[in-house]
Amino acid sequence: MAQSGADAVEAGIVKRFGLTKGMVVQEFFLDADADEGLRAAIARVTGHALVGDEYGDVTDAALVWYRNGDDDLADVLLDVQTLLDDGASVWLLTPKAGLSNHVEQRDIEEGASLSGLHATSTFVASPAWKVTQLVEKGHQK
Repeated sequence: MAQSGADAVEAGIVKRFGLTKGMVVQEFFLDADADEGLRAAIARVTGHALVGDEYGDVTDAALVWYRNGDDDLADVLLDVQTLLDDGASVWLLTPKAGLSNHVEQRDIEEGASLSGLHATSTFVASPAWKVTQLVEKGHQK
């Protein structure tokens, strides 16, 4: 069965996350504005639904939907790391420039640094969201 254009785009974007079948992805700050197509594409790649912030076991990646005005970013990122496997990535999704609740890149880098993380790449994840990969300082993925 051929993929639709939107499915192919989502599959290409999700490939950039480096996720594979069987990975557990924990999701934080999910709200009505989250991109459902992107969430579904991640679930298809990993083979199961994303788990919420109440999940209590080790995870392979974290997906954080963060908007300007949410809790302090450094605090959020410290909390997010508690169940992450060593060397796992935090994928910080923020509204794109020009949209309501946009987060400046310098604020992302400051929050990441204060929480012991380092921003390695940023790319467009969907029409309304960009994503920044954050890894532990000293790790490059």
